[in-house]
Amino acid sequence: MTPVLLIGAAGVFGSRLAEGLAAAGFEVICVGRDLSRAEAIAERLRHAGGAARALAMDARAVTPGALIASGAAVVVDAAGPFQGAEPVVARAAITAGLHYVDLADARDFVAGFHELDEAARAAGVTALTGASSTPALSNAVLDMLTEGWREVTSVAVGISPGARAPRGRSVVEAILSWTGRPVRVFEGGEWRLRPGWSGMVRRDFGVGGRRWLSLCETPDLDILPARFGPRRSAVFRAGLEPDLLHLSMSALASVAAITGLRLRPLAGALTAMSSVFSRFGSDVGGMRVEALGVDAEGRARRAFWLLTAEPGEGPVTPTLAALAAVKAIIAGRAAAGARVCVGELTLDDLNVEMDRHPLTRVRRSERAALFARSIGPAFDDLPDALRALHEGVGERIWRGVAQCDGPANLMAGLVGRVIGFPAKTGEAPVEVRIDADGRRSVWKRQIGAARFGSVLSNPRPGGRISERFGFVTVELRLRPEGERLIYEVRGWRLGPLPLPRFLAPRTTTHEQLDAEGRFAFDVEIGLPMLGRVVHYRGWLEPEPL
Repeated sequence: MTPVLLIGAAGVFGSRLAEGLAAAGFEVICVGRDLSRAEAIAERLRHAGGAARALAMDARAVTPGALIASGAAVVVDAAGPFQGAEPVVARAAITAGLHYVDLADARDFVAGFHELDEAARAAGVTALTGASSTPALSNAVLDMLTEGWREVTSVAVGISPGARAPRGRSVVEAILSWTGRPVRVFEGGEWRLRPGWSGMVRRDFGVGGRRWLSLCETPDLDILPARFGPRRSAVFRAGLEPDLLHLSMSALASVAAITGLRLRPLAGALTAMSSVFSRFGSDVGGMRVEALGVDAEGRARRAFWLLTAEPGEGPVTPTLAALAAVKAIIAGRAAAGARVCVGELTLDDLNVEMDRHPLTRVRRSERAALFARSIGPAFDDLPDALRALHEGVGERIWRGVAQCDGPANLMAGLVGRVIGFPAKTGEAPVEVRIDADGRRSVWKRQIGAARFGSVLSNPRPGGRISERFGFVTVELRLRPEGERLIYEVRGWRLGPLPLPRFLAPRTTTHEQLDAEGRFAFDVEIGLPMLGRVVHYRGWLEPEPL
């Protein structure tokens, strides 16, 4: 029976990992500064039929001699917080000739861990950091989702614990250490600084419902761009349940960003506050991993993986990678050296551990191109140039030439001017910027000096799709006809309010190839009683990436 020394065995995550190690047949040496708490965990493991003993030790002053004296073969650090900490335990374990694993989710700690590699190789031991939900699990999921892809455009990871998930003080301190502080994130194709816990988005967590997520500083913000090379963005976000707690945290982050207020000293008060909020909201925890890119067949693809944890099971998820890592080390499947725990464990390895718990996983992959989802199989029969424009993901720029006939009369011209449509012009340069993320496609057009834009979204079977110009949304039907794509107006609304069909805009719009095989467009839009508002036609070619 292999002895594993577990630091922080009485903590939120450590206690779950202790149970997992004992159930897997390891002898668990439960370590903590408070011997009575460590003994309580050891007694619980023994009562369940496991092998366990307790040991008092201060992780901040641990020595190689103390680790050797414990008789352990592997040292696991589940104590934290790791933010701003030195790898004291890892160094001591390597010096003692013992394998090491931790659950670190601190960006700075994980980034500097490679400095221990030479010593670990010399000692012939394996030292793995980040064996937790981030970065170990998140990267294993993305390895699976993007396997064989030609291009990764963007990746995003989100974690949202249940409302009654235990929030120990060390966890709260870790979050507060970067909340409202500048966080370096790869976004919009470049590295930028954003305040921690900013940029709220709403995401679907299955049975857990739609939840708010905000920017979270974790090792994945560095690791995901390095491993997957996304062209557009790589973001890690976290959320709190219920919504009121998340929104309160967001407000606090804004205050800290503006004033420079340090929030970490408020950990005690905020931990108590979160306990008050815990009676509200869903107690279902979740993790969401998604990727946008181009698959092996050259098609825009959006894939996501969703984990749902039943009430009370959320805290076990961050421990499963550490458990799998310990097993891999003991089985001789991990090479010597010190490194981040990414690429070490496959999702299949982690599924073995997740299968032992009520953790539901859903994987889904779909065409990212809105037109492909709306039109169906007939989309793939369109000419390459048409498909290329509508298949792109991320931001693409198309340039060409167009000419415009302009409005039929003064009133129609006033309507066109409000929208930004061009007036009558001869040949003029055209630029179209299309930013598509699989949920919506934002079009920004410039013909000559005129600028106007729209947002396409909500693709439905039968060629139906919505296009919004400001407060007005037009319901379209896309109809392939040979090598042409025809646009038809089927309704419209002002905000959520449906408008009379007989007053809806009229359009004679189609796309096709021109004589040179380029993407060509012919768009005419009019209104009942007013006549033509705009008519522009021309061609486009993609700007090289």
